[in-house]
Amino acid sequence: MPARVLIADDNLQNADLLNEYLGDGEFETAVAHDGDETMRMVREFRPDVLLLDIMMPKLSGFEVCKRLKADTATRNLPVPMITALDQPSDIDRAVEAGTDDFLTKPINQTELIRRVRALIASRKQTNPVEQTLTYLNAVDRGAP
Repeated sequence: MPARVLIADDNLQNADLLNEYLGDGEFETAVAHDGDETMRMVREFRPDVLLLDIMMPKLSGFEVCKRLKADTATRNLPVPMITALDQPSDIDRAVEAGTDDFLTKPINQTELIRRVRALIASRKQTNPVEQTLTYLNAVDRGAP
């Protein structure tokens, strides 16, 4: 069964590109185009990873991430944030919101797949330290 990845991006071209990058059969994808739809899709689609754009209508990626990480049902969902923003303050806000990773546009396909695989592998660990080590090792070696 392929891992499920929810792509949350209000820009249709960006969402389509990410969907194409992940659409080789290894992942099952779904797309949400605003913060409210993302929250609904997380409950309905039950993704293994949420690729979350920061700048979205209705609820920002920061707010979506905060809400997901505050909810016991979704707290362990890996949420890498994807954005064109590259200021240190943006990275700080993403970390404060609870992001599990931070990717800057334009996204490299190989790096995206490597990070998604690593987050999925680390999610299987229950100990936070083991999760981090599994993630770092998987990113370093390219995750199976």
